Amino acid sequence: MEDKRNEQRKKWWNAHPEKEKVSSMKRRKVGHDYKGRCIYMITIAVEGRRPLLGCLCDPDDSHRQAWLSPSDLGGIVLKHWQEIPTHYPQVRNMGIQLMPDHLHGILFVTEPMPQHLGNVVEAFKRACEKDYRKFYGMSPSRMWEMGYTDSILHHAGQLDNMFHYLKQNPQQLWVRRNNPDLFTTMHDVNVDGMVVNMMGNRFLLDYPFKAMVQCSRRLTEQQIASEVEKFLAMAQEGVVLVSACISQGEKKVMRAAHDAGARQIVLLENGFSAYWKPGGKQFDACASGRLLLVAPWPHHNERKTITREQCLQLNDLARRIANYQLPRGEDL
Repeated sequence: MEDKRNEQRKKWWNAHPEKEKVSSMKRRKVGHDYKGRCIYMITIAVEGRRPLLGCLCDPDDSHRQAWLSPSDLGGIVLKHWQEIPTHYPQVRNMGIQLMPDHLHGILFVTEPMPQHLGNVVEAFKRACEKDYRKFYGMSPSRMWEMGYTDSILHHAGQLDNMFHYLKQNPQQLWVRRNNPDLFTTMHDVNVDGMVVNMMGNRFLLDYPFKAMVQCSRRLTEQQIASEVEKFLAMAQEGVVLVSACISQGEKKVMRAAHDAGARQIVLLENGFSAYWKPGGKQFDACASGRLLLVAPWPHHNERKTITREQCLQLNDLARRIANYQLPRGEDL
């Protein structure tokens, strides 16, 4: 059924090339075999993002981090997820994390199966919907949003990242709820004539001492090490480092600066989607007010190679930000 739907979608888009492609995290990866052996992280959201699955609880003596207490419906959702291998023996359930209005789960297709992964997910959703109607009747009639998002395991080490993401999700939500200003996208901010979107500590933009990190791709390892030392010394003096992190040298400088607890402004080629949040070290830096993320362009889901023109534009923006001062009389 899922294969047939995908084929129908492909035929429709080929017949309507004039239609603009709408950004969506719920598209399947073109050319990927969703019946074959593979590991996926699946994300399914409640219709309207209603907090039906449980409530977020603060850290306490028995829980060092925030945690999710499932509702009665959330408990039923957990039961149906755990029963997936009963109905699909080729699929192993490796983990699940309920959130108030969505869930993340890891599924391992251990051997080729006759149906598309989408059929497995849809069967799980239908089972939940049946019990949902016992709780809420037919109004509203749908429990889940249409579709789902999948993240495909591509390389060694990514599975550990998936497990870590599931484990940290309640704590990250707790941090975001307690620091809303640091995790809310600021739209259409004018920076020296350029309109950008931002997330993080907006006040870093107006800090009087900022320096642009730009390293040639031709630098040797010894020269890069010298640049790292130079910029770390500046950061220790309180300078905010600004970079698009394009070359290897720039990336090494900014990683070292992060590890040293420096304040940073990082430029992104990709923008912010509705529910996007920084991950890993960037999340921690954002929560502590040490990071401002700046995106001059809208969000996209496609994997894109950054162009030379975009690199030049990002570097120009980094230069402007490094020299930017809050206009006199403007109030943050």
